[in-house]
Amino acid sequence: MILTGELRPAERAHQDEIAATLGVSIAPVREALRVLEQEGQVTYRPRRGYFVTELRLADIDEIYELRRLLEGRAARQALPTLDADALQRIELAAKDCVDAAKAGDIATELEANRRFHFTVLESPDHPHTMRVVRLFWDATEPCRALYYNSAEARQASAEAHGRIIDAIRRNDPDGLVAELDAHRDRALEMLRGLVVAD
Repeated sequence: MILTGELRPAERAHQDEIAATLGVSIAPVREALRVLEQEGQVTYRPRRGYFVTELRLADIDEIYELRRLLEGRAARQALPTLDADALQRIELAAKDCVDAAKAGDIATELEANRRFHFTVLESPDHPHTMRVVRLFWDATEPCRALYYNSAEARQASAEAHGRIIDAIRRNDPDGLVAELDAHRDRALEMLRGLVVAD
């Protein structure tokens, strides 16, 4: 519901309504909300309940700057390990993003986008880097879902993914980091229009 925009940043997640919509008891909904709280996607307010996390502009800027540092490092470390099998998985994830965008399936597109980026960045020798990168991605997922509601954003993302794949094929670490940075910077600019100013 967060990914599709049914629950928007700052909106309350009513446990009983979610349980009724999903046809489950309230216990698994509570557990899911606790997990989402740990991921930073919802915030618990005593005596008020859970709310979809609303990030301020300063939060977004800080998270994206930290991502720039970590993901640049991760990309340089991962590139030598990206074999033909990894490249095939990256290309499939990019295709899945395009297919989901055409179908208007934002949740599937977001999952494929994560698969694309994490396959590009994941190095078997540096698991802690990706653990932190995942935390930052989780924290901004509600905003990213809003971003992916834009046809322009989806098209720009597909084009960026193509340039990232080209840099991987060339085995060009500087080019790969530059393309990842440009892709992230464009997303950040669009996200800035969707979040609460300081």
